[in-house]
Amino acid sequence: MSEYVARSLKIIAASGLDYRLHAMGTIIEGEIDQVLAVMQKCLEAMAQDCDRVTCTAKLDYRRGYQGRLDSKVNSVLEKVDVSLKTIQSPSQSE
Repeated sequence: MSEYVARSLKIIAASGLDYRLHAMGTIIEGEIDQVLAVMQKCLEAMAQDCDRVTCTAKLDYRRGYQGRLDSKVNSVLEKVDVSLKTIQSPSQSE
């Protein structure tokens, strides 16, 4: 499946929206119309050579908030007294 995941990630990266790839999926942050447009492009790209495409999406809408991909994780890290394994954002890995 990684071939298809890679194809979708190229579309997601080109969108300019903030995102995080992890072992079980991809998180995308943006306005609802932007996120749904990216999802549609991914589905259309898969449908070019796949007879069946499935997509599972979980939407979390919170008006007026941005940059939550890192801040949500950092909030938890501040509250624990042990080292936790997390997915690093591109800015953290540099």
